[in-house]
Amino acid sequence: MDTSRKDTPLGFIGIGVMGKSMAGHLLEAGYPLHIHTRTKTKAEELLGKGAVWHGSVREVAKASRILFTIVGFPPDVEEIYLGEDGILSNVAVGTILVDMTTSSPSLARTIAEKAESCGCHSLDAPVSGGDTGARQARLSIMVGGERGAYDAVLPLLQLMGKNIVYQGPAGSGQHCKMCNQIAIAANMLGVCEALAYASTSGLDPDTVLKSISAGAAGSWSLTHLAPRMLAGNFEPGFYVKHFIKDMTIAAASAKAMGLTTPGLDLARDMYEKLQAQGGGDKGTQALFKLYQ
Repeated sequence: MDTSRKDTPLGFIGIGVMGKSMAGHLLEAGYPLHIHTRTKTKAEELLGKGAVWHGSVREVAKASRILFTIVGFPPDVEEIYLGEDGILSNVAVGTILVDMTTSSPSLARTIAEKAESCGCHSLDAPVSGGDTGARQARLSIMVGGERGAYDAVLPLLQLMGKNIVYQGPAGSGQHCKMCNQIAIAANMLGVCEALAYASTSGLDPDTVLKSISAGAAGSWSLTHLAPRMLAGNFEPGFYVKHFIKDMTIAAASAKAMGLTTPGLDLARDMYEKLQAQGGGDKGTQALFKLYQ
């Protein structure tokens, strides 16, 4: 499939915090874009720019030749792909499906097998970079699935991200994202504890950040999320409830492979405590509240 042709009909399901920006980049590049999300009001800005609204997953599937999805949880992915009125029951032969949700590696493999039996192509392509990366089209995109399908959609992925890496067969993108989330989980504990230490010791945390974010302690979370913590801005670039979902998938995958992950387990316990206090719809930086 020649994705350089601007008449290739694209589909996008899931116009949330990140999906809205990602879909917007495809639309701005000049492609016809068919969209669906559970709450139509979230799509109004894209509709005003020329996107075509469809009232169901089925309708978007029928209208698209390359279809991107980014939804909340693995059961959502399973429903929209494998359900009776889902994507795989309604797409045309040859359609390329790209799930950018962070989901289960085993589910990604199941979808790939079903897609192959339908004469379609499937990629699991979770992303990292949060709302900022989505807006700036600087996401990291980790891709598993058929290499030929990856090569075909790479020009479209490049409209949404800057660091795009093919990881291997179906499920490999999701496994890579688990590595990403495990690294973030423990790092977020360190960021929060460092800021708490700075405040408790009498230092100005903003001044401390100038030193440690540029040194060996530097990380994406320290640079982008620590300032939000100090400003009391806990609005979601990435939801706590979704991060807990990711950590749960990672922990289950690790256990199945016989790998122990004490850092991941501790971080998940802390985030579950935050969610129990009503923080599930806050951004992941809200973990700092437990240290204040």
